Amino acid sequence: MLELLTAKEMGHADKLAIEGGVAGAVLMENAGRSVADEVSRRFPDASTVAILCGPGNNGGDGFVAARQLLERGYFVRLGFDGDPSKLPEDAAAMAARCTGAIHPLDPVLFEKADVIVDGLFGAGLARPIDGKFAVLIDAANASGIPIIAIDVPSGIDGTTGMILGTAIRALSSVTFFRFKPGHFLMPGHLHCGELHLADIGIPDEVLETVKPTLYANEPGLWLDRYPWPTVLGHKYLRGHAVVASGPADATGAARLAARSALRAGAGLVTVASPRNALAVNAAQLTAVMLREADGPQGLEALLSDARKNAFLIGPAHGVGEETRQMVLTALRAEPAVVLDADALTSFAEKPEELFDATRGRKAPVVMTPHAGEFARLFGDIPEASKVDRTRTAASRSGATVILKGPDTVIAAPDGRAAIDTNGTPWLATAGSGDAMAGMVLAMLAQGLGGFDAGCIAVWMHGQAAKLFGPGLIAEDLPELIPEVLEDLEEYGNCG
Repeated sequence: MLELLTAKEMGHADKLAIEGGVAGAVLMENAGRSVADEVSRRFPDASTVAILCGPGNNGGDGFVAARQLLERGYFVRLGFDGDPSKLPEDAAAMAARCTGAIHPLDPVLFEKADVIVDGLFGAGLARPIDGKFAVLIDAANASGIPIIAIDVPSGIDGTTGMILGTAIRALSSVTFFRFKPGHFLMPGHLHCGELHLADIGIPDEVLETVKPTLYANEPGLWLDRYPWPTVLGHKYLRGHAVVASGPADATGAARLAARSALRAGAGLVTVASPRNALAVNAAQLTAVMLREADGPQGLEALLSDARKNAFLIGPAHGVGEETRQMVLTALRAEPAVVLDADALTSFAEKPEELFDATRGRKAPVVMTPHAGEFARLFGDIPEASKVDRTRTAASRSGATVILKGPDTVIAAPDGRAAIDTNGTPWLATAGSGDAMAGMVLAMLAQGLGGFDAGCIAVWMHGQAAKLFGPGLIAEDLPELIPEVLEDLEEYGNCG
């Protein structure tokens, strides 16, 4: 169930299911029943349910839920504007089967209601909500009554997660067949509440025709390719990662990334240090090795050793010409490369110079920008879906791009993309991104491609933060990786 379907793809899946012999009325009946099941599960002792039905198939699902809840003994106050017979065919049929009274859509419906069911608009909403619907949604939110949303909360674009005018804030959302991007992208995710996925009878085989390329970043996406160590393995088989250190007064970020890489499975890790930082780095490194690499020439000599197969530059390295030249030196060499922080910002004035060096490279390149760094490199990409922006950046640069944030998106140059579902606010701390860059580096050192490396590292990063919780600082993240790997191993055994 890892595929995420845009509104257009979901419509295609519905159409294919119906063409394959599943009646649209059956799909709608199953959808409405699943909503009624969620109301019954959460509120078995509730008396009155207010159900808001819109002018499309989402409203049809609401009519089914109303009938189901009436049959279960709930008092239902159903709101709909217009002539139900003018609804789409299946929705009109469901409205005709609903024996309860139909009231105009008005906030008066919420009086004495224990629960509200939002069936106004679904994932395919394409215009801002205004007028009477906006007033109704704002009143529902202000009422304090728990809301169950059908498909996505009304007002949320199911494909982009953007708010179209105003939007329902749901306690939970019941969606069908597959989750939608808007369930996980901000700000939509904040409106969805607890997510529930219902099987309404669409066969999985339709995905062979729909061919989705967007996924939820969960272990099932990549676990069968995870580079577990083997009994006969040794450290040299697990790769030799190199992290470029900043100057003497800015070395901590590189060491943090290096420790993360070692914990995450790289067989050997070396910090490549400028001469003026050797002493301070040497005083604080043990299992991580230290080598001098002063400027581009020093780095070129270090990376000429083919055993060093993955390289990270950027954390606290400094913005400027020397960093830019070191990045270009690394990209001319053989290792896989992770570009983070200052390595990206150093190309803010010359992004095409960077992309010329990253495109067409044999070994993978992974870029790990936050929103500000992304804007400096890809500022001309329109502010559309975060997924679309990240995909465009990956295609343009030829690199896997990890656009960090509460809804981190990982995109590969070939169009594959994933939305992280494992984020946590505890990651909003200095050095957190350096630790994650080290985890990406470890996966590349162990031979994974850029997309898998990015997806795994992002998931591990979030899982480590969740295990620690409040009070997390970046130095805690590498120390939690062993527990994360235990969880991952258990997940694999259970799967």
